[in-house]
Amino acid sequence: MKEEIIENKNSYEKIDLTRKIGVFDSGIGGVTVLRELIKILPKENYIYYSDSKNNPYGDKTQEEIINICDEIVQFFIRKNCKAIVIACNTATANAVSCLRNKYNNIPFVAIEPAYKMVYDYAYNEETLVMATKGTIESEKFNLLYEKYNNHKTKLLPCVGLADVIEEGDKKKQKKVLEKILKPYKGKVKNVVLRLYTLSINRTRNCRNFRRKYKVF
Repeated sequence: MKEEIIENKNSYEKIDLTRKIGVFDSGIGGVTVLRELIKILPKENYIYYSDSKNNPYGDKTQEEIINICDEIVQFFIRKNCKAIVIACNTATANAVSCLRNKYNNIPFVAIEPAYKMVYDYAYNEETLVMATKGTIESEKFNLLYEKYNNHKTKLLPCVGLADVIEEGDKKKQKKVLEKILKPYKGKVKNVVLRLYTLSINRTRNCRNFRRKYKVF
């Protein structure tokens, strides 16, 4: 293990630090990913693209999402980015395969679903997956869901929730979350968040949310 780390460190020093890494999301949620990247690769330079113009992605067709993501990738290419990080669950689920095929000379890093973690660590517990409509209907997510389904999982398409969180109105967030989660109160132990805008929120609402549920 030590030898492996040393090799990685040496190779990292040879990486072209003059070229940037592009990171994008449909909103502000991907900032969480960006923060972690900066911790791991502090010497790199980054461009963060928050696509508030087209937010949310979840109510769009796969073709629309692919076209939107393709435009963002072309923007990063014009900026001479050497790698692209897709910090958006809906974009990953609907577009990453197409983008990798089209731009096979650019490395794409995408968010992997947390649902597998339920399979690994909480298989026998009732679980709720909170995601955009686009993610839940995507082929990529459904393949993963079928593979790791614990038969105790409910899928909840959170239409409009991303918009509410992006607005930043804490009272409205609390009201909407309580309404969405009311039917599941006391019935689920785990919540898989596929809405990065919710996982980034460090408001009192989100802290209370995490106290009530085991969040993946």
